[in-house]
Amino acid sequence: MNIHEYQAKELFRQYGVKTLNGILALNSNEAANACKELSGKIWVVKAQVHAGGRGKGGGIVLCRSVDEVYEAANNIIGSKLVTPQTTSEGVNVSKVYVEEGCIIAKEFYLGIVLDREKELPVIMASTEGGIEIEEVASKNPEKILKVYVDPVTGLGDWQARKIAFGLGLEGKQVKSCMGFMKNLYNLFVDLDCSIVEINPLVVTTADDIIALDAKINFDGSALFRHTDIEQLRDREEEEPLEIRATEVGLNYIKLDGEIGCMVNGAGLAMATMDIIKLHGGEPANFLDVGGGADSEQVAEGFRIILSDPNVKAIFVNIFGGIMRCDFIAEGIIAAAKEIKLDVPVIVRLAGTNVGIGKKMLAESGLNLITADDMNDGAIKAIEAMGRKKSASG
Repeated sequence: MNIHEYQAKELFRQYGVKTLNGILALNSNEAANACKELSGKIWVVKAQVHAGGRGKGGGIVLCRSVDEVYEAANNIIGSKLVTPQTTSEGVNVSKVYVEEGCIIAKEFYLGIVLDREKELPVIMASTEGGIEIEEVASKNPEKILKVYVDPVTGLGDWQARKIAFGLGLEGKQVKSCMGFMKNLYNLFVDLDCSIVEINPLVVTTADDIIALDAKINFDGSALFRHTDIEQLRDREEEEPLEIRATEVGLNYIKLDGEIGCMVNGAGLAMATMDIIKLHGGEPANFLDVGGGADSEQVAEGFRIILSDPNVKAIFVNIFGGIMRCDFIAEGIIAAAKEIKLDVPVIVRLAGTNVGIGKKMLAESGLNLITADDMNDGAIKAIEAMGRKKSASG
């Protein structure tokens, strides 16, 4: 689960991670009034959206007067912000964060993520602040310092010092960085975060270490332990179909392709998308119905997939272990009776009750395309999509 920058910074402050003062504004008048409550003569107006690269899209504006703050907020609020992390259509901006400015001496990158291979939190730091970390990793990987933390012992002083020295800090900056790092790590662990990222982390001319930006992503599986965190969710920033899927216990992520996918198991779902791409197609979604879905959940999965107007074919790829093939068949039939299936549906079933499932589908009278295996199903989905396009064109 993602949250906005202003929300992340409030959590930072609760954990003693230093930030600049700021005020949320829903319109240009509120933005201008915020300047009266904030100190200094420089302010930054920041679009609050769940997307990085806001500065490149004009979503972060440095202002030197109240009038400039008003104008910046007026231009940003209600606009469509296009960044390197959004689609070409952009995302709606409904609020801005007006923040005090500061005089920057140095900029860094700092992040904490879970390394799934090592099964440890890893702190990543770089002197290349303000630049996309993926770009740094690609062009100058040697400029990224990594420190792995044992969750049993926590972040040690020696590790915090290693980060500080690796960033070229000196004098009292080192001690400040150590405290900053320990507080940030405690937040990461306590709140079950999957990502905490600051880009840029800055050192001011007064030697203060400040989080100029803040990004936090939480482990959705742990939200039951943090009902207060779940209250921070902004559903307007989320894909409506993904919210709908979550409400019925399905794991759905919308993509930009044309072949809808219904699969049981995250690993099989990823493999299904890979094999579709291997044969030149593009998946329209990730949809894992899980191992315990019933026929109604399967039917709802179809409704969700078909709600995407870009879908030109659906590939159902089920390996029945816990999930029985007859349940899938029942869901397909129920969805077909309720919704007009005007796109080709390719079905590959294997595993528990596969014979019953195939018999149910064969006797349903539905116009389905059966596949012998995953590779065959992907090829048939792409071919069927091509025929659908030709017919509609």
